[in-house]
Amino acid sequence: MPLEPYLRGRIWWVRGRVEINGRAITGPYRKSTGATDEAGAHDWIAEETDIQRRRHYSGAKETYYFRDAVYLYQAKEREARKLLPILDEIGDMLISDITGKLLKNLGAKLRPNVSTDTWWREIVTPARAAINNAHELVGTPLLRVKPYDQFERIAQDRKRNRQSRIKRKPSNRKWIDAFCIAADPYNAALVRFMFETAARIDQAVSIRPNDLRPDECKVRLKAQKGHPEAWVTVSPEMMVEIEALEPKRPRNRRTGALLDPRVFGYGSSTGYNNRWRTICKRAGIPYLSAHAAGRHGFYTELVVRQQVDPVTAAEAGRWADANLPMRIYAHAEVDEGQIRARFRTKPVHTTTSECAKGM
Repeated sequence: MPLEPYLRGRIWWVRGRVEINGRAITGPYRKSTGATDEAGAHDWIAEETDIQRRRHYSGAKETYYFRDAVYLYQAKEREARKLLPILDEIGDMLISDITGKLLKNLGAKLRPNVSTDTWWREIVTPARAAINNAHELVGTPLLRVKPYDQFERIAQDRKRNRQSRIKRKPSNRKWIDAFCIAADPYNAALVRFMFETAARIDQAVSIRPNDLRPDECKVRLKAQKGHPEAWVTVSPEMMVEIEALEPKRPRNRRTGALLDPRVFGYGSSTGYNNRWRTICKRAGIPYLSAHAAGRHGFYTELVVRQQVDPVTAAEAGRWADANLPMRIYAHAEVDEGQIRARFRTKPVHTTTSECAKGM
C-alpha cells in the first residue's frame, strides 16, 4: 500500500510504503508527519518519497541535500526558526558541497549587522547540527567548522561599528544591598539567591514549592547546560527568605495560560529584565543582568575578594572545568592606576647592618 495520510488526534500520520512501479522500496511506515493539516501531510509524503527514490536509484550518500538533513533533524521550535532562513538559502545544496567556510560566510548575507558570535550561534551551530545528525543517521559527510578567529570578529565589529564581547561587570555586596533595598521581596530574594548559589536565571525562575527542602536548607535546580539536576545547599537566612515568599502562578506570554506556581513568581528567563531596570534606576545603581549579578558576582566574590581557591569555587558553582570560570567569571578589581603606581614607588632596600641585626 502506498503512503497514505491519516489523522491521529490533532496530528497527521502516514502509513504504507514508498513504491516504484507498484513495488515497495521501503519498509512499512507508521510515522507522524508533524503536520496539523492534510496539505502538510501530503508535502511530507512528497519529500519522503523523493528522498527514498533518489536513495534507491543512486545508492549514494552524496545524493542528500541540506533540506534532507533538516527533514531528518528533529529540531525543537527554537532551532527550527533558526533553520528556516538557512534552508531558504542553501536548501537545494548537496550536503557534500557544504563546507565550514560556506556556513561561516552565510552570516554576512543573512544577518550582516550582528556579531560573529551571533553568526556562530544562530547560523553555523544549527546548520552544522542538522548536517551532522544526517551523518549519524544515514552516513552523509561529517562537517567540522573552525570557529571565527579574533581577526574575523574585529573586522565584523568594525563593519557594524559596534564592539562585541563587552566585558561584564560582576555584582558585589554593595550593589546587591542597594538593589534589595529598592526591590520587592521576590526580586530581592531572587538576586540574593543567584549571588549565593551561582544559579542561572532559568534555573532560579523554574523553582517550584516542591523544589524546597527547608529542614535541610536545600533547593533543587533543574538540569541545564549539560549539567544534571542538583540539590544545592543555601544558608539558613536564605531559606527563611525564600520560604516567606507566597508562590505565584505566572502566565505563559504566548498562550496566556496559567503556569504552575513558581517560588519567585516569574514564568520565563527574560521576564525579570524590565522590572530589574526599574529597580536599578530607583536604587541609583547600574543595571546588571541576572547572569552578571549571579554567576559572575558569585565567582568574583569567592575567588577575587575572599580568595577562595578556584577549584573549590568552581565546584561550589557547579562548573565541571575549573579553568572555565577563571577565564570568564573572575574579574580583576584593582584600579589600573594603582598597578602603575607600584612601578613609580621607590623600593625599600634593606641595609647590610639591618640584615645582620636580624640574624
